[in-house]
Amino acid sequence: MRSRSARFDDLVLDAVQLIEQRLGRELSDLEVAVEDVPPADPAPWEAGIALGRLFPAEGSLPARVVVYRRPVESRAQGDELAALIHELLAEQVASMLGLDPEELL
Repeated sequence: MRSRSARFDDLVLDAVQLIEQRLGRELSDLEVAVEDVPPADPAPWEAGIALGRLFPAEGSLPARVVVYRRPVESRAQGDELAALIHELLAEQVASMLGLDPEELL
Protein backbone atom coordinates (compact mmCIF):
# COMPACT_ATOMS: atom_id res chain seq x y z
CA MET A 1 0.00 0.00 0.00
CA ARG A 2 1.45 3.33 -1.08
CA SER A 3 1.09 6.54 0.86
CA ARG A 4 -0.69 9.56 -0.55
CA SER A 5 2.59 11.48 -0.78
CA ALA A 6 4.26 8.60 -2.66
CA ARG A 7 1.39 8.53 -5.17
CA PHE A 8 1.74 12.30 -5.57
CA ASP A 9 5.48 11.91 -6.22
CA ASP A 10 4.67 9.33 -8.90
CA LEU A 11 2.28 11.77 -10.58
CA VAL A 12 5.01 14.42 -10.61
CA LEU A 13 7.47 11.98 -12.20
CA ASP A 14 4.86 10.98 -14.79
CA ALA A 15 4.29 14.64 -15.67
CA VAL A 16 8.03 15.24 -16.08
CA GLN A 17 8.25 12.25 -18.42
CA LEU A 18 5.33 13.56 -20.51
CA ILE A 19 7.01 16.95 -20.83
CA GLU A 20 10.31 15.32 -21.79
CA GLN A 21 8.47 13.36 -24.51
CA ARG A 22 6.98 16.60 -25.86
CA LEU A 23 10.38 18.27 -25.84
CA GLY A 24 12.10 15.28 -27.36
CA ARG A 25 14.89 15.44 -24.78
CA GLU A 26 15.61 14.85 -21.14
CA LEU A 27 15.49 17.70 -18.68
CA SER A 28 18.79 16.73 -17.08
CA ASP A 29 19.50 20.40 -16.36
CA LEU A 30 16.41 20.63 -14.13
CA GLU A 31 15.77 19.36 -10.62
CA VAL A 32 12.18 18.68 -9.62
CA ALA A 33 11.20 18.51 -5.97
CA VAL A 34 8.01 18.11 -3.98
CA GLU A 35 7.45 19.92 -0.70
CA ASP A 36 4.33 19.74 1.44
CA VAL A 37 3.64 23.47 1.64
CA PRO A 38 5.16 26.68 0.28
CA PRO A 39 7.21 28.89 2.58
CA ALA A 40 5.27 31.41 4.62
CA ASP A 41 6.82 34.33 2.71
CA PRO A 42 5.39 34.36 -0.83
CA ALA A 43 7.35 35.88 -3.67
CA PRO A 44 6.31 39.45 -4.55
CA TRP A 45 4.63 38.33 -7.79
CA GLU A 46 2.58 35.56 -6.16
CA ALA A 47 -1.02 36.18 -5.25
CA GLY A 48 -2.50 33.67 -2.86
CA ILE A 49 -0.92 30.33 -2.09
CA ALA A 50 1.70 29.09 -4.55
CA LEU A 51 1.20 25.69 -6.18
CA GLY A 52 4.78 25.56 -7.37
CA ARG A 53 7.86 27.66 -8.02
CA LEU A 54 10.70 27.83 -10.49
CA PHE A 55 14.11 28.66 -9.10
CA PRO A 56 16.35 29.62 -12.05
CA ALA A 57 19.81 28.13 -12.44
CA GLU A 58 22.40 30.04 -10.48
CA GLY A 59 26.13 29.49 -10.79
CA SER A 60 26.77 25.76 -10.66
CA LEU A 61 23.26 25.04 -9.33
CA PRO A 62 20.74 23.75 -11.89
CA ALA A 63 17.26 25.21 -12.28
CA ARG A 64 14.77 23.74 -9.84
CA VAL A 65 11.00 23.39 -9.88
CA VAL A 66 9.26 22.79 -6.57
CA VAL A 67 5.68 21.48 -6.50
CA TYR A 68 3.76 22.09 -3.28
CA ARG A 69 1.74 18.95 -2.58
CA ARG A 70 -0.94 20.12 -0.15
CA PRO A 71 -2.08 23.23 -2.07
CA VAL A 72 -2.19 21.20 -5.30
CA GLU A 73 -4.14 18.37 -3.66
CA SER A 74 -6.60 20.87 -2.19
CA ARG A 75 -7.49 22.06 -5.68
CA ALA A 76 -7.90 18.73 -7.46
CA GLN A 77 -8.74 15.08 -6.88
CA GLY A 78 -8.39 11.88 -8.91
CA ASP A 79 -7.71 12.37 -12.63
CA GLU A 80 -7.87 16.14 -12.19
CA LEU A 81 -4.86 15.94 -9.88
CA ALA A 82 -2.63 14.40 -12.56
CA ALA A 83 -3.79 17.04 -15.07
CA LEU A 84 -3.14 19.91 -12.65
CA ILE A 85 0.36 18.63 -11.86
CA HIS A 86 1.14 18.28 -15.57
CA GLU A 87 -0.16 21.81 -16.28
CA LEU A 88 1.80 23.27 -13.37
CA LEU A 89 5.06 21.64 -14.44
CA ALA A 90 4.48 22.56 -18.09
CA GLU A 91 4.09 26.22 -17.09
CA GLN A 92 7.27 26.20 -15.01
CA VAL A 93 9.39 24.35 -17.59
CA ALA A 94 8.07 26.56 -20.39
CA SER A 95 9.01 29.63 -18.36
CA MET A 96 12.50 28.24 -17.84
CA LEU A 97 12.95 27.47 -21.56
CA GLY A 98 11.22 30.58 -22.91
CA LEU A 99 8.44 28.53 -24.54
CA ASP A 100 4.66 28.80 -24.70
CA PRO A 101 3.24 26.39 -22.06
CA GLU A 102 0.76 25.10 -24.67
CA GLU A 103 3.69 23.48 -26.47
CA LEU A 104 4.23 21.20 -23.48
CA LEU A 105 0.62 20.27 -22.72
